[in-house]
Amino acid sequence: MAPVLESTDARNKLDDLSGVQIQPGENPYDALINACKDDPVEIQSLYSTHRVTRNAQQKEKFLSPDFKELIIDPFLLRLEDKDVEPCFRDPRNCLVFWARPPDHIVKLAVHIQALLKRAASGLWLMPAQRMHLTTLEIAHSRTPEDIEDLLRQLRPSIAKITNYTYSHRARLVKPMVSFDLAAVAVSFLPAAGEPALVAADTVDAGAPGIVEGDGYTYHHLRRDIFESVRGTGVEIASRYVVPSAHITLGRYLRQTDHLTPEMRRQWIETIEGINKWLQDEVWDREDGEFSGEWIVGQERGLDARSGRLWYGGGRTIMVGEGF
Repeated sequence: MAPVLESTDARNKLDDLSGVQIQPGENPYDALINACKDDPVEIQSLYSTHRVTRNAQQKEKFLSPDFKELIIDPFLLRLEDKDVEPCFRDPRNCLVFWARPPDHIVKLAVHIQALLKRAASGLWLMPAQRMHLTTLEIAHSRTPEDIEDLLRQLRPSIAKITNYTYSHRARLVKPMVSFDLAAVAVSFLPAAGEPALVAADTVDAGAPGIVEGDGYTYHHLRRDIFESVRGTGVEIASRYVVPSAHITLGRYLRQTDHLTPEMRRQWIETIEGINKWLQDEVWDREDGEFSGEWIVGQERGLDARSGRLWYGGGRTIMVGEGF
């Protein structure tokens, strides 16, 4: 009999570290916007607080003398190593709206992956073509039949939702490597007055009906997508609602790269070194090799996706128009 597998979520809870309290029944994204008095500077500050605080917590765990082990994803391990459980299939089905990174952000993410891989050769890397930012998770860990029931209800609104980023353009900036005992990601902050880079020269910029400028943040976009889905009558059951805009870069499949205190210290130093490089050479740099600015909706709109979505899988139902 196959073992009952425990999701990494059960051992690696992603708490909201911004300090914002969400009231029952409200749009959870409104809570942060209201707490910040709709000020993009304050919204960015809370996103920053969340990721900086979480990194500090995770660093302490890695360097603690009580460190026991990394959190290995048992589902991914079986998908990658067929010897563990032959013929394994991930039973978890999901329904989401993803934002796909444009080419220049993929280029940056792949470069960061290469730097991380040098320090941890056993790290599983998210394939570049599967990279994504989860704008809204509607359902997870469900049966295919459950997902199809939700899709029937949602389908009449999918085109409007996936195309929403064409007219509502939220900018992300200041990439940073975020990490925990299970995975590593590159996270972004909602823009708040940073100089616009060349990437901001997009189709129909400034045209009537286009909502743009840093007053409309990524958190506003998430709020609007949540409200649009809720308006269809579909129940939204996200695993978590936190002020984070991150693309998963990799997950741990073995303990071997982090067995000793020195190995774990070197891992932390690698991440901190990458983050210093990002801040010095990528943030707000128009003339650098890499750009860290991303206007959500560049190149393609939102990707409505269902199925076995962990690790970038699943199938696309519809992708919205990009600019």
